Amino acid sequence: MGILCSVCDWLPWSLLLFSLMCETSAFYVPGVAPINFHQNDPVEIKAVKLTSSRTQLPYEYYSLPFCQPSKITYKAENLGEVLRGDRIVNTPFQVLMNSEKKCEVLCSQSNKPVTLTVEQSRLVAERITEDYYVHLIADNLPVATRLELYSNRDSDDKKKEKDVQFEHGYRLGFTDVNKIYLHNHLSFILYYHREDMEEDQEHTYRVVRFEVIPQSIRLEDLKADEKSSCTLPEGTNSSPQEIDPTKENQLYFTYSVHWEESDIKWASRWDTYLTMSDVQIHWFSIINSVVVVFFLSGILSMIIIRTLRKDIANYNKEDDIEDTMEESGWKLVHGDVFRPPQYPMILSSLLGSGIQLFCMILIVIFVAMLGMLSPSSRGALMTTACFLFMFMGVFGGFSAGRLYRTLKGHRWKKGAFCTATLYPGVVFGICFVLNCFIWGKHSSGAVPFPTMVALLCMWFGISLPLVYLGYYFGFRKQPYDNPVRTNQIPRQIPEQRWYMNRFVGPTVCPQAIWENQFYYLFGFLFLVFIILVVSCSQISIVMVYFQLCAEDYRWWWRNFLVSGGSAFYVLVYAIFYFVNKLDIVEFIPSLLYFGYTALMVLSFWLLTGTIGFYAAYMFVRKIYAAVKID
Repeated sequence: MGILCSVCDWLPWSLLLFSLMCETSAFYVPGVAPINFHQNDPVEIKAVKLTSSRTQLPYEYYSLPFCQPSKITYKAENLGEVLRGDRIVNTPFQVLMNSEKKCEVLCSQSNKPVTLTVEQSRLVAERITEDYYVHLIADNLPVATRLELYSNRDSDDKKKEKDVQFEHGYRLGFTDVNKIYLHNHLSFILYYHREDMEEDQEHTYRVVRFEVIPQSIRLEDLKADEKSSCTLPEGTNSSPQEIDPTKENQLYFTYSVHWEESDIKWASRWDTYLTMSDVQIHWFSIINSVVVVFFLSGILSMIIIRTLRKDIANYNKEDDIEDTMEESGWKLVHGDVFRPPQYPMILSSLLGSGIQLFCMILIVIFVAMLGMLSPSSRGALMTTACFLFMFMGVFGGFSAGRLYRTLKGHRWKKGAFCTATLYPGVVFGICFVLNCFIWGKHSSGAVPFPTMVALLCMWFGISLPLVYLGYYFGFRKQPYDNPVRTNQIPRQIPEQRWYMNRFVGPTVCPQAIWENQFYYLFGFLFLVFIILVVSCSQISIVMVYFQLCAEDYRWWWRNFLVSGGSAFYVLVYAIFYFVNKLDIVEFIPSLLYFGYTALMVLSFWLLTGTIGFYAAYMFVRKIYAAVKID
């Protein structure tokens, strides 16, 4: 069911691409059509999941003893939502359009409070101490908690300026002096935009923002009547609702609803959630990176071009034999520079997977930058990425097959199978092991068994045949035309300097291209991706030139490892972040963190290694085609 939903969600994007090219004035191509509400129409509040940055384990909303409606109905998720751990379900909150509610009691029978058993109290207390957040949605908008921060603390109170930020969801509770308190009252603040209508028509409204103010109010301070109405305490005289994990706890779950009119239109209602407080800093960082990278590109290009022109001019001189005998540098290895490396099948398979990743990431970022992957369509980004990776197998197989034939390979069927299974097999194996641990914790982040079977069917039913198809045509195509012939007897390699060591080279690669930031705006991400491509290409070309000048022709694997060396810095930063920033002490959350980090580092290594390899390969073919070889 999840796969069918994901197909239905993914296919419309390809059809809308051409219409978006013609009309780009809208901020988003909506994933869902706007819903018009009339006065007192029901606005359904749904729950998504519980999340925590400390445990990295999402849970279903009703894994805790919240009040339940008479009938629990789960929304059919697409592939992306399942992989994200979303389990969207209805809740008992009764919200009517533009209708206020001062205080309403949930799951109250005859004015009796809810009683949490010792086991339930212990579970709630555990989730609060683990800093869990509750995520709700109204009209597909996620709930947000407003945070007001003062930007100039040292100035007078009258001159202080508030910096408003939003965090997704609301805290389940808080701790104070070794006591645990639950947020049992939710003050919903919903913003609506009044649509322009003709005089004889009824006004319609659209929800444009969903905020919540969580409060903890003890049982004694909440006065409830038989009609499920309640009275909130005035001022700050009330005490918070404590949860004692060693005994039963009695409390009320209550909520209130407040509506406010807003000038924000429906098409721009996601701006608040995507707005970043330091956009100017990000732009400054990106522009600075672009200037530095292209400035260095210009300098390196001038140096390399001038040096190569001088080398080529010297090599092409028709001087006497004595001068020819004194030749040195990269021309001396012309008979070995295109000698096939060890394990050509594995190298071509890894590069084929790198091409597959590159095509997938490029298309996803570009399409998302155009606004086609709207956040209102939940899971669309991950669903699109999964399907694109499967379909890009034809390009990965084609490039791997042609390179494998260029490297004098003959077993194309085995090479195609290696390309289709090596990287995806490692990813699936790691995810399966991690998923077993997540299953053991009864987390909603665990991928259900039917979904795993569906993913396997996609792998062997879509990706594998397309890789074989591309590999077949790539292997049949004319191999890359190398400008010089390879000698039968390999040349002896002289002793290399310390900085040309195979373990030192990868550490010279570009460091932390993202500068420890995750960009929610895909325009930022597209620029950073271009910077990454340029940087990897530069470093690879310079390193392969130095290596060939040192008369070391074993550049195939070395260049792939060197250009992928930036993944090493990603790993180092992930470890640093885990030690200094995160407060994870349990085994399974730590295992999940490093497991997903390993997947990210592996994918990043394949991506950057492939970019650098092909840049260096084009460079080597170009320079040896420009010299005269006897």
